[in-house]
Amino acid sequence: MSLNPVQALLGRRLRIAVIGGGPGSFIGAMHRQAAALDNRYELVAAALSSNREKSLIAGRDLGLAPECIYASGLELIAGEKARPNGADVIAIMTPNDSHFELASAALAQGFDVICDKPMTNTLDEAERLHAAAKASGRVFCLTHNYTGYPMVRQARAMVEAGDLGDIRLVQVEYVQGGKARDTADPTPEQSWRYSPVKGGPSLVMGDIGTHAHNLLRFITGLEVDEVAAEVGSIVPNRVVHDYAGAMLHLSNGARGSFWVTQAAAGVENCLRIRVSGSLGSIEWEQEIPQRLNFKPLAGPAQVRTPNGPGTLPLAARSSRIVRGHPEGFPEAFANLYSDAAEAIAARLAGVEPDPLSLHFPNSRDGLLGVRFVAAVIQSNAGNGVWVRVDNTAA
Repeated sequence: MSLNPVQALLGRRLRIAVIGGGPGSFIGAMHRQAAALDNRYELVAAALSSNREKSLIAGRDLGLAPECIYASGLELIAGEKARPNGADVIAIMTPNDSHFELASAALAQGFDVICDKPMTNTLDEAERLHAAAKASGRVFCLTHNYTGYPMVRQARAMVEAGDLGDIRLVQVEYVQGGKARDTADPTPEQSWRYSPVKGGPSLVMGDIGTHAHNLLRFITGLEVDEVAAEVGSIVPNRVVHDYAGAMLHLSNGARGSFWVTQAAAGVENCLRIRVSGSLGSIEWEQEIPQRLNFKPLAGPAQVRTPNGPGTLPLAARSSRIVRGHPEGFPEAFANLYSDAAEAIAARLAGVEPDPLSLHFPNSRDGLLGVRFVAAVIQSNAGNGVWVRVDNTAA
């Protein structure tokens, strides 16, 4: 059996250290599983809790030696920099308000970084972190994991191939029901999300609005130039945002609509997008991720599936099993980790990476996501006035 691209270049797996994602965290376990799925990383260190004893217990459960378990992210970064055969990569899955400090420190110490979204809470921090990532020359992967789905990548490849013609209309929505209850008492693990300081100025925009914005950009290759938006809460007496809706002007003149909520009672995790061009439309829904509907203007409707007929190279490299078998959320997450691993290994080996491995979101995507959140909030403050979105970034 041939070696995977990382082992072929380096003769070993990448050494990864994780910050955050301890007991009670769904996303922490998802990061670790994604890193392990394609055997391109070896977990060598962790700071899983700010409580030293809890971090030690959780780290031992993962099979780590006591000297590789830390009580804070900054302690881990310093310790792994000094330790022989320490980590190559730092993965960050902490509350949003700590992303800037931890990612900046990791980059400054020469680590490649994988960071959960949103990249930062504030626009100033996003600008500074993007500049630091570019100046460092290190790989920075932002885990907008939905871009890892094979059929999302198929959609992007079809747009790039001109199958839809000129893009004229985009409709994107992300609808959840997990915060539909009339309560101000989140679980202890989720309480930070309800704090504007820790969770950001808009709960719904930082949590899922950035996903919808990134998905639109990833598939279409277009930017949101202007936005007219409303944000607020639909659950009575809630002080954080649980709803946002907007009209969009896209960079090629196309029109778009955007709405997200976490308070639609009974809905699970419905991220959905429709892209319409002069030659046809595509439709994709996260709850049925193996199905991409293609509706050409001059011909019958078609269905694309992972590794099925018509699969393009960008989608094919993201599918692990034969057609007719479903893949889902963990595999999509793992695609970002695996792509980032190839880019990091190429950097360490001093060679050019496979261009198909470079489709993971990066610090520029993170910056533009935070700028979009800021524009939505500004538009809402002006009673839905059209606000220009700054898409300039190196």
